[in-house]
Amino acid sequence: MAGRTDGYLSLRDYALLGDCHGAALVGVDGAVDWFCAGRFDAQPTCWALLDAKKGASLRIAPVGEFESKRAYLSQTNVLSTMFEHPKGVLTITDFLPVESSEKAEQPSVDLVAPGWLVRVVEASDSDCEIALTYHPGEGAFDPRHDSAPDMRLYQQEGAPVKQIDTTLTLKANERRVFVLAPHQDAARAPAEQAEALLEKTIDFWRKWSNASRYRGPYRDAVGRSALALKALTYAPTGAIVAAPTTSLPENIGGERNWDYRYSWLRDSSFVLQALGGLGYEDEAGRYCEYLGSTCVQDLRILYGIASESDIEERALHHLDGYRGSKPVRVGNAASDQLQLDIFGEVADWALAYRALGGPIDDALQTMLEEVADQAVLLWSEPDQGIWEMRGAPRHYVHGKAMAWVALDRAIQLLGEREDWCAARDDILKTLQDLADDGEDDGLEQTLTDGGMDAALLLLPMINLPLSDTVLDETVRGVERALRDGDYVLRYSLENTDDGLEGGEGAFLICSFWLVDAMLCMGRATEARALFERLLAHANDVGLYAEEIDPHDQAFLGNFPQAFTHLALINSAINLELYEKGGPAALRGTHADRVVRATSHAQSTDKTDL
Repeated sequence: MAGRTDGYLSLRDYALLGDCHGAALVGVDGAVDWFCAGRFDAQPTCWALLDAKKGASLRIAPVGEFESKRAYLSQTNVLSTMFEHPKGVLTITDFLPVESSEKAEQPSVDLVAPGWLVRVVEASDSDCEIALTYHPGEGAFDPRHDSAPDMRLYQQEGAPVKQIDTTLTLKANERRVFVLAPHQDAARAPAEQAEALLEKTIDFWRKWSNASRYRGPYRDAVGRSALALKALTYAPTGAIVAAPTTSLPENIGGERNWDYRYSWLRDSSFVLQALGGLGYEDEAGRYCEYLGSTCVQDLRILYGIASESDIEERALHHLDGYRGSKPVRVGNAASDQLQLDIFGEVADWALAYRALGGPIDDALQTMLEEVADQAVLLWSEPDQGIWEMRGAPRHYVHGKAMAWVALDRAIQLLGEREDWCAARDDILKTLQDLADDGEDDGLEQTLTDGGMDAALLLLPMINLPLSDTVLDETVRGVERALRDGDYVLRYSLENTDDGLEGGEGAFLICSFWLVDAMLCMGRATEARALFERLLAHANDVGLYAEEIDPHDQAFLGNFPQAFTHLALINSAINLELYEKGGPAALRGTHADRVVRATSHAQSTDKTDL
């Protein structure tokens, strides 16, 4: 069994539980070290993940030596862990209850969840002594938080307890239920409802999974990624969080620790392709409604999951952080940065949204005009870039290219305007001149300082009218500078001052971007081989973190990461599109690929009927 280092499990050793409102992480040793009930950005109930000594945790496991193995119940986010001990087997079934609302107009997005953590424990045909520990932690996770939950551990017999540390003996074939739930829910008898909720939760996830139209060769990986993505959706608004955790480090012991319990605007068009391509139009539509309601009011890099969300960044200095990685942060200051690529992502999303039948109403039109006008004014200015650098602003090539996208899509949606067309032409000439200036024909990270950037792998996918020679050499330049086996670094820390100390791992999304870029350049055999190797780098239950250490395969950064799973889904879809139409099927705008992916999913679905 995997052990702990200074009280901490490897991030690979966790599995996600979700109810489309909040989330929990369960370790292979039976400990729940992270649990935000009710909403992802809530004051956590369990937080030993970020302070093993002070943090709250709920652990159930056999006393003594054991080995564990686990898997999700087929097509669900319900986790089953089997603990093999000297006398037999103990099985724990963990889940966060969720079901469709009885009055739901859209059963897959109108959901009910009580915010409970349910653990069903069953002994095999022999007795098993188990250790049961729950303590609410020392002090508060975030002392400034107004709504620290008053949680109790419920059992089928006896009063709910605020903390416990005991051993129990389960008789052969005995089944017991433990529920972590708010104290005010006592009248609802959480433990007595658990078995019925288990059936409803399994039924919900399986019905949702069965609605997928993906019929390609990677169903298991795509299905698991889709389930993770759905679990990271905040049902009340349709927002999708980047990850359910905060401050899991990009470098153990370092300061690269960020709060990802928010929704990033740049994920938007990728979400549309992934959800649309799998056939989840309700989720795609709900996410578009969320974006529309937030973007038109205040164009920002990222948003809270609801209107009252607090995204002001603060450091919680009283916490040790995961394996001593300080500071632990809540909120995210990147929301106030200038990142030019956001303009392109908004306009690209709007074009894809219209392609799927969404309306460009007056509010959205006004926002698009503002986006294009800002791109005209700011494209020649330095910015913080897609990677949200905390160093000095620079002239990032990817940002300039996405400013071109903003103007190009605005022109397609709203018609030609002299200043938009002129700025679009100026940006393209700037990029072409840069490609012609160097020894190679490819583009680099910045206009003035060179370097290399994995974000350049996205250029073949945005319909930027550069030659295939420039695009191909750009992709190969990224590989030469940043590729380490199957993995791709974001940028070289030797050539990039990002304002932070320490190193980082390889961003897993960049490897999937390389798959897509290879496909665009006609390198299909290499792309498929890389994709299949990447599938093998998931953890034992099919989940990925934000980053990975190329040398020891350790997960780094927040976990699980929605963007990584989105990229996996989109690469799987792109491989299918390539099989159908070659590189041309991947060229064009994101809207073109969304339509192709959705049409392919619908035609495949009809074929299967």
